[in-house]
Amino acid sequence: MSFAVARTDSSILGRWWWTVDRWTLAALACIVLMGALLVAAASPPVAQRIGLPTFYFVQRHLLLLGPSLLVMIGVSLLSPTSVRRLAMVCFLGALGATVLTLFAGVEIKGATRWIHLGPLSVQPSEFLKPAFAVVSAWFFARHHAAREAGQRFPGNLIAIGLYLLTVAVLMKQPDFGMTFVISAVWFAQFFLAGLPILFVLGLAVMGVTALVGAYFTFSHVASRIDRFLNPASGDTYQVDRSLEAFVNGGLLGTGPGQGKVKLSLPDAHADFIFAVAGEELGLFATLAIVALFGFVVLRGFQRLTRDQDLFVVLAAGGLFTQFGLQALIHMGSSLHLLPAKGMTLPFISFGGSSLLALGFGMGMALALTRTRFGMHGDKR
Repeated sequence: MSFAVARTDSSILGRWWWTVDRWTLAALACIVLMGALLVAAASPPVAQRIGLPTFYFVQRHLLLLGPSLLVMIGVSLLSPTSVRRLAMVCFLGALGATVLTLFAGVEIKGATRWIHLGPLSVQPSEFLKPAFAVVSAWFFARHHAAREAGQRFPGNLIAIGLYLLTVAVLMKQPDFGMTFVISAVWFAQFFLAGLPILFVLGLAVMGVTALVGAYFTFSHVASRIDRFLNPASGDTYQVDRSLEAFVNGGLLGTGPGQGKVKLSLPDAHADFIFAVAGEELGLFATLAIVALFGFVVLRGFQRLTRDQDLFVVLAAGGLFTQFGLQALIHMGSSLHLLPAKGMTLPFISFGGSSLLALGFGMGMALALTRTRFGMHGDKR
């Protein structure tokens, strides 16, 4: 394709192709293809077990994968200013829809995170996550720019207020996993934006206090932590089956479609799809998946080291951190390195809202890390 698009092509797609990071695009394409393979291997037994057509989840995954990739490419065409504006609109809409779930949401497994839009079930908080990272980055950057110019703009205070509002809404659902990811990214952005060391210590104390509070407030959080620290204290069926899958897979795996863990794990196509990969594809393939996620994150950070725009650094850094942290939590849960948490593996697990939101988030990350030129033609 690089030969088909000339460097002199001044069309929108031509400029996009020669400025977007094609290495990141290639790594994401590999992850997407791996996801299609694993959903096709893991989901048929799950569908049959709950009385759905055998290839129900496969068809839905492929049906939503196309729009997700179109969203990613479309958003990646935007300028940083347009990314900021789009993120603001998405943040307000997703926040409003997340609040709506508290009153008109569908309760699943004790949480009200979904709303029905016709035949579709949507989880608004999935879209809130990437939008909030960009919006908070802009307020941090705006505060810093105003201070450098000798002006005053309460960007940090606005970012703090939006964070508290977002967390309050998420914890009402409740969604502790989403709250943790958003909080970790927000704290990292605030630190990179020049947060005073006393504030860093204060936020660290607040974070520890929140974790302790969640343990004593939410029974499901306490149960997961107790089972992680002491497996004998409760039901560890899913984690046990997941670990067995990795053992059965060995170095080369049992072969695509030949695994057994998907016959017994309720969420083999979603929250534990990494275990299916471990059993059917083996150690080498799972290490390749880890390497792909690591490459996307590190490549994104490497691109940002050459950028002087604080908003771009904070926003794209937050988006790449979200991407990597979500993958880390999913993999860590499957391997019993972290307390069990229902979180999708980006672009690999089945999940409609997750797929579309990931396309949106990574589209913004690609747009922000595109090669841009200064007034004198210098790359930055």
